[in-house]
Amino acid sequence: MLRAQLDTEISNKALKSGKLQEVVESMMDRLKPEAAYFGPSEGVRECTFVFDMQDSSSMPTLAEPLFQELGAKVEIHPVMNPEDLQKGLASLKKS
Repeated sequence: MLRAQLDTEISNKALKSGKLQEVVESMMDRLKPEAAYFGPSEGVRECTFVFDMQDSSSMPTLAEPLFQELGAKVEIHPVMNPEDLQKGLASLKKS
């Protein structure tokens, strides 16, 4: 899961220039998220993408556009869906 809080001043300029829409569309194309959420959080714009990250080496290419274009604070968290959780719990029983 990737969560980004956008700098208000930078994202205001990006919104007016069309860059905000470009960055979001690019993120959607690259991530192919199973879910994407947009709204305010802690007084700033925020976006959250739930996606399948196959390789942790993709983190720089995912985060840099948000850092560079939108002045974002980015967090990437590993998360599981219910099937992943069941698989993980089953492997505990085998140990």
